[in-house]
Amino acid sequence: MKFDLIIKNGLVVFRDEVKKSDIAIRDGKISAIGENVYGNGAEIVDAEGQYVMPGMIDTHVHICEPGRTEWEGFITGSMALAAGGTTTYVDMPLNALPATTTKEALELKIKAAEGKNYVDYAFHGGLVPGNLEHLQELSDGGVVAYKCFMSTCGSDIPGDFKNVDDYTLYKGMKKLAELGHVLLIHAENASITDRLAEEKIKQGKITARDYVESRPIIAEVEAVKRALLFAKETGCKLHFVHISSAAAIEEIIKSRNEGQDVTLESCPHYFTLTVNQFEQIGPVAKCAPPLRDETEQEKLWKALKQGKIDMLTSDHSPCPPEMKHSDINNMFEVWGGITGCQNNVDLMFDEAVKKRNIPVTLFARMIATNPARRFNLKTKGEIAVSKDADIILIDPNQSYTVSKEHLYYRHKHSPYIGRTIHCRVTKTFVRGHLVYDLEKGILGEPIGQLLKGEKKEMLGV
Repeated sequence: MKFDLIIKNGLVVFRDEVKKSDIAIRDGKISAIGENVYGNGAEIVDAEGQYVMPGMIDTHVHICEPGRTEWEGFITGSMALAAGGTTTYVDMPLNALPATTTKEALELKIKAAEGKNYVDYAFHGGLVPGNLEHLQELSDGGVVAYKCFMSTCGSDIPGDFKNVDDYTLYKGMKKLAELGHVLLIHAENASITDRLAEEKIKQGKITARDYVESRPIIAEVEAVKRALLFAKETGCKLHFVHISSAAAIEEIIKSRNEGQDVTLESCPHYFTLTVNQFEQIGPVAKCAPPLRDETEQEKLWKALKQGKIDMLTSDHSPCPPEMKHSDINNMFEVWGGITGCQNNVDLMFDEAVKKRNIPVTLFARMIATNPARRFNLKTKGEIAVSKDADIILIDPNQSYTVSKEHLYYRHKHSPYIGRTIHCRVTKTFVRGHLVYDLEKGILGEPIGQLLKGEKKEMLGV
């Protein structure tokens, strides 16, 4: 049999087991799996001592091109993703300008992305006030799902993203149920968080801890429950993004057990950073929902171990460094978003698999298999014959300290700078093409392909 590439001797992470195997690749697909696989003329990669896993599918990434390319563009963003072990990502409808809420805006996004991605990619559409009539055309254009904010977001700039009111949420869910699409929700009660923030600022309380206190867990839980109620009434499939509290997770799991089609994600920063570290690190660690305390973090780890968290995503939300600066150290003024996609896989492999003995098979399902299933990326998400050869190698015995020089982001800031991680992504293959090598860096020209969603029922995970 003739193959293009054979990855030999690695510990291959399958859906339910880890086994030393060889993987043969031909024409971008996994063609054969087994022991002692050989092929005439095939390039050989020796993965001895390393885990061979499906590449991460990061379904929560903010690439700001077009309109805010100075924040992060497709080239730098996809380079960072590739270096971090991500082989496919889904771009959020914000923070580009215009936001991806109309057919025209989606077409601008698609055109802007052509020839600039080192990994495969897809797009989410947006649900915002005034765009209900655009949901169908976004579906026709190939978005894989839709995103809305229940908390206040956006600006007065024309074309910027806006949060939904209850009417838009309800009507939008009805329409998306008809289309068979998933709605992703940023769930925080806007009235609670806005008013608490106003009170804090009036009192001159503007520290990191004050910001966190203005976005309490109850604001997340209430918004989750309200969205679940609307979805139960409308039949809309939901996916809750960046859940930060165990109480919100329990509400989601309860509704799932009662028959609702709902999934959830969380992000590495909620498992690896706390409010105390936010106070030390400063503005680069600001995000929404905010970082929680150590007690809440341990509850999140317990939920992850129990398999209650369907997937891990980065919520990579970059910005220029000046947007992370305040002359009076006012945490309400600075941009709320964490630049983190380059360290997703190795950071969480270290913390979850190595330090807490979470099965590597569960880890692979959270970063790859479950996202592929939820968003109907049929050729992605696992090591199996006929799947795309989207493969990463992880060396569990290497350690490194995150530095600015190591980052591919357009702006080299991250809350993980100075942190030592005790494993490392050494190679990233996208459809059998080596796009990142630890020794050589990013390789070749951008080969990422656009993936489009399908208008049909999608199963939960």
